[in-house]
Amino acid sequence: MADEEPTPREGRPVLEGLVALVAVALAVGLILGGGALLVKRLVGLDGDSATSDGSSGGGGETMYLPTPSPTERDTGPQITLAPDPGGEGGPPPSSKSEEPETAISLTSDASEVGSMERIYLRGTYPDGEGAILQVQQWEGDDWGIFPVTASVSNETFTTYIQTSQLGKNRFRVVDTDSGEASNEIRVTIR
Repeated sequence: MADEEPTPREGRPVLEGLVALVAVALAVGLILGGGALLVKRLVGLDGDSATSDGSSGGGGETMYLPTPSPTERDTGPQITLAPDPGGEGGPPPSSKSEEPETAISLTSDASEVGSMERIYLRGTYPDGEGAILQVQQWEGDDWGIFPVTASVSNETFTTYIQTSQLGKNRFRVVDTDSGEASNEIRVTIR
């Protein structure tokens, strides 16, 4: 057999494969692009659509800022970060505790909670700026340390505790430096 000369088709299979691959990719891209354009127009995402306020939704503005207008002066803050025991917006009344005879005044937001629900403790300590207060719980015949502390800032403090000890529970806070104790509060855990 004599050496046969390859035909032009047989001599370049890799080049032909690349050309076919490019042609298929171009066809798929055109079909997908046309489909996306059609869906965009059907859904109304074209640049000429108007928004509900009548403005053009297609470009330019990305954020609406209202024109400033004067406001009326309010008589107090809209949010209170620290309790105000003497004011109308202060914490709820203490749960069944009398007026404290100590320098540290302690209140609770609830007199009855479920097991492991938060019990918020708030209070005032007029001469205790920066003091660390240790929460204590009555344990039968003596006060035991509860693993929560609170710090006094602007003569007030706030913290929360959780317990699963069912029944009536008694709590107080004690200044870790001076030993000054607050009034006790009672909370029933159900």
